[in-house]
This record gives sequence, structure tokens and C-alpha cells, in this order.
Amino acid sequence: MTTPETDSPEQQAGPERIAKRLARAGLCSRRDAERWIADGRVAVNGVVLTSPAVTVGPKDNIVVDGNPLPDLEPTRLWRYHKPDGLVTTARDEKGRQTVFDVLPEDLPRVISVGRLDLTTEGLLLLTNDGELARFLELPTTGWARRYRVRVNGFVDPNRLLGLARGIAIDGIQYGPIEAVLDRQQGANAWMTVTLREGKNREVRNVMESMGLTVNRLIRVAYGPFQLGKLERGEVEEVPKRVLQDQVAKFFADRGDKPAEPNMGTAKAKPRPKPRHTSTFHSVKPGSGGGPDRPRPPAGGKPSGSRPSGDRPAGERTSGDRPSSGRGPAGKHETRRR
Repeated sequence: MTTPETDSPEQQAGPERIAKRLARAGLCSRRDAERWIADGRVAVNGVVLTSPAVTVGPKDNIVVDGNPLPDLEPTRLWRYHKPDGLVTTARDEKGRQTVFDVLPEDLPRVISVGRLDLTTEGLLLLTNDGELARFLELPTTGWARRYRVRVNGFVDPNRLLGLARGIAIDGIQYGPIEAVLDRQQGANAWMTVTLREGKNREVRNVMESMGLTVNRLIRVAYGPFQLGKLERGEVEEVPKRVLQDQVAKFFADRGDKPAEPNMGTAKAKPRPKPRHTSTFHSVKPGSGGGPDRPRPPAGGKPSGSRPSGDRPAGERTSGDRPSSGRGPAGKHETRRR
């Protein structure tokens, strides 16, 4: 077993309930942990638990399904562009492919923050910390989920405005929803829909109540985290500093040590000297062509760059490329909303 880094916030963990400890290890949610305990799958110091009302400390020996509980690792979060046709669950009773079947092998054990339906695309957050997943899912956190929605049918903008007061469908009360008609194209229309609860099939059920059939649903943002330019199936880690800034309350309530600010300075790499040829002359700095890119002679037409193709719908995002940790394959889990 490895020893956490000295500056790791998890090193400060004290006594805590066993279900919370399992969730923080990224094995499951607290609710799932309680079911595992009831099924006799968890033992502490050689004693099989029958109740989740047990407090454990850093030195307790915890075993799940005969395997030692992995050491706590620093909390991490990833953005994942889920394609349609995948289910967001660890195992599917119908044998369908799951998002965890196709994640990169070098990704550690992760669970999803909520779920996306089989045919829903877009942003799915993944984390190695079940407690963070629970915090991000809570309506009290107040984070908005934004979707691009294509429906079949003719949209009445006035009815969309009425969704801001909430709506009850088949005995289920849905909270305020912000829905804006972007454009109507024949029998189809595109809308931007923002909600804060994320109940099961909420967008589809609300649209069906207005006589509209959803034929494409893309989540483009979850709170401050956006889909941006992520390609389908691509995973990118949220930088540690960004994560701690965006969920500062979560880390503060847990008593984690904040990330140390970077006090160093960086120097710009020196610009290479331009090369000259007998026919072309180098592009001047600031002209947009780069220090070594040639410009055609006077009177010639500059060669155009190839236009970029369409990207998945969503907003531009900033972030470093991921620095994925190593972890055994096939150990991904999920949780319900």
C-alpha cells in the first residue's frame, strides 16, 4: 500500500462512517455502500459488518469482497464526452456497452456524477471521490445543467416561458426550467434548456408533455464545467487548481488543505530566427503566420488554411490536458442521480 503525499488533503482524514469512507475511495456511493454492508461484503479488522453505523479511522483494516480497500488518493475530476448508445452504469442487465467499458485504460477507478440516458450525448463528469459526486449532484449545490435539444414538432415560445414556474407531470413536480427556442427548421426545432434538478428523463418528459418528441439531446454544461471542444469519447482532467476554486465549499467543509498557489515565474521561449530563401521572405512577427511560415511574393494570393469542421455543440472551455493516473482496468463504478 502506498503512502499519500505529505500535502495531500486526504492525509488529514480522521474518523468517519464506513459508508463515507467507501465512497471517498471511489468504490461506490454512500447508498450503495450501505447495501454492500447489508449483503455482508464489507469487513473491518476481520469482522464482517452488519450495520453501516460503524466509524473507522486511518489505521483500520477495511476489506471489500475480500480485497483491501485502496488508499485514499487526492480528489480528481474529469470531463468526458459521452457518445450516444452507451449506458451510464457499471454493469447492464441487458448486456449493453457501458461508458466504463470504453474509458481509457490508464484512468483510475472512477464513478459518474449522475447519469445520462442511453441516447443522450455530451458532458459527463467523472470523479475518483464518491463524496464529491454526491455533492455535485445535490440540488442544494445549485448548479445548472444546460442542454442543446432538438425536437420534432412546432414549438410555442409562450409555453416555453411557462416552464419557468415549474411543471407537474404524472404526479411528479419539476422545478423551474429555462427553455429558449433557438430556431425552427421545418418540422424540427433546436432549443437550449437549462435546469437545476436533473430528475430522471426530465427534459424528455417535459417536452413530451408539450407534444414534442426529443430526437437529439446533448448536455453542454454542468455548473461551471463545459463540454467545449471535447471530441466524442474524449476524456480530459480538470486541473487541480480549477477544481478547488469551483468547489471550494466542498473542500472547506471537509477540512481539506487548499492547493498551494504557484508562486514561480515562467519565461517566454525565445522566438527562433526567421529563415530566408531566394523566392520568399519570412513573415514578420505579429502577422499571424508564425516565425518560419513563408509569405508568397507580391501579387500572389496567400494559401488559405483548411477550414475546421463542425464541432459538437457547446461552449469553448479552458483547461490543461489530462494527467491521468495509472489504475487497474475494469474497476469503474457509477452511481444514481
